[in-house]
Amino acid sequence: METTYSALISYVKDIQHLNQSSAAALLVLQDDRIVFEHYDGFHSNHDSKVVDVNSMFNVASARKSYLGLAIAYALYEGKIRHLDDLVSDYFDEYDVGTFRGTTIRHLVTHSHGLNQDETGLVFREFDAGEGWAYQGVNVEIVTNLFKRLYGYDFTHLLRERVFQPMGLSRTEWATRAAPSLVKVVDVPDEEASYKLYPFDDGMGSNLHTTAREFAAWGNLHLNNGRHRGVQIVPEEVIRLATSIQSPEYANSTFPTNGLFWYVQGVPKAWSELGEAVPTGSYQILGNTGPLLLVIPAYRAVVVRMYNKRYNYGGDRYLDYLREFSNLAAETLRPTDNPIP
Repeated sequence: METTYSALISYVKDIQHLNQSSAAALLVLQDDRIVFEHYDGFHSNHDSKVVDVNSMFNVASARKSYLGLAIAYALYEGKIRHLDDLVSDYFDEYDVGTFRGTTIRHLVTHSHGLNQDETGLVFREFDAGEGWAYQGVNVEIVTNLFKRLYGYDFTHLLRERVFQPMGLSRTEWATRAAPSLVKVVDVPDEEASYKLYPFDDGMGSNLHTTAREFAAWGNLHLNNGRHRGVQIVPEEVIRLATSIQSPEYANSTFPTNGLFWYVQGVPKAWSELGEAVPTGSYQILGNTGPLLLVIPAYRAVVVRMYNKRYNYGGDRYLDYLREFSNLAAETLRPTDNPIP
């Protein structure tokens, strides 16, 4: 079995070493069962606790997939009328000029064109729908939108409607240190912390989960909302979250997104997904290294975990992400399946 995944393990280990991550995990789930898992390293660069199945990693920006599901619920339940509703329809306090033409679709697909300066002032970098840029301001707006619509944080909805029915006991927005939490290495020679973001940022940050429960989250999507034969999440909610929702771009290099997920249509130069990854696959990534890849065509979920802030590769980090996804797809491709 390990021979099948040897190339994938070697790649994970190489990047772990190159990026000076103290911890790593790799898990492959296929046809609703774990077929391979690998754990390596320690909870931090100054910690002797060994990484294992109970180690909870800070998934950083991969938490956007959880927010995306909450927004899909809001669409499904009619709290949001349509993805093409203007942001100004829901927020009177936002500057009309800056937000002119910006829709919910633009926010969840990184095509909004907004950015934020050090004082918190929101400004426009390009016209909504005319470009693509990965910024944090859209997450703040969408998080606030959900709270305005429901009267509580999106984390509450997920705990009540998803985590509890699935029995996810090791997926939580941790607010205090615990032995199970893997710390985030920022500077390798300095002490690490399990906390990546402020607790009071109001955006559901510092989400921790194990490789197994991260895979279960991906498998819930793969199974269109079913978990162990039970419909936990409505199928339409999953479809909204994981199908391409991006506007039509004039620039053919821009990636395509669902509700924050990167979704494979025609392979794109700016995408995290390589050309060997089948159409309809989707992926989410955090800047501490956690990666969740769902390949419906192969009934597969791949989890990769690290704990080093910023993905390896500098300006070429997308090349390494595409290499990993290509290798994962090639490893999992059924022998009787044609190359996609």
